Amino acid sequence: MVAHARAGDPDAFAVLVRRHAPMAMRTAALLGAGANAEDVVQDALVKAYGSLGRFREGRPFRAWLLRIVANETRNAHRSSTRRSAREQRTPPPELLDPVGEVVHREEKQRLLDALDRLPVTLRAVVTCRYLLELDEAETAEVLSVPRGTVKSRLSRGLARLRVELDAGTDSEVGHV
Repeated sequence: MVAHARAGDPDAFAVLVRRHAPMAMRTAALLGAGANAEDVVQDALVKAYGSLGRFREGRPFRAWLLRIVANETRNAHRSSTRRSAREQRTPPPELLDPVGEVVHREEKQRLLDALDRLPVTLRAVVTCRYLLELDEAETAEVLSVPRGTVKSRLSRGLARLRVELDAGTDSEVGHV
């Protein structure tokens, strides 16, 4: 399919977009685009289409596209200093349906709040691995870091999340 799209077949690219757009939207939203996720994904898709000639055959298309989305999200985040960081990082609830089925709404909000307090580098790795369900290799490619960096950041991020969530539980118990 990618080969047809590279050959200039817009229908082939449209099929790829339909297949990967939902994951691209979740990626943009969870990496900080928030309400701008649709704009970020649209910009990323335009860039991806223009860069199809540079796509290396045999590489995973999804990871390549999500890397473009991640870069566009970073660019949008840098340029939108007028909005608060909280608004930019809070994804629309409908994008979190897989998490919502597993975690109660309040617990989910506590987790998202704790995730929001992580440094950007740790938050991005945890988001890719657990909210977007990417494997280590895909996460490394999307974030443009080595796999070892993914492992170490994931370990530090999860440890900090545990501390954040345990601290929230202890303080809530005292107020009951």
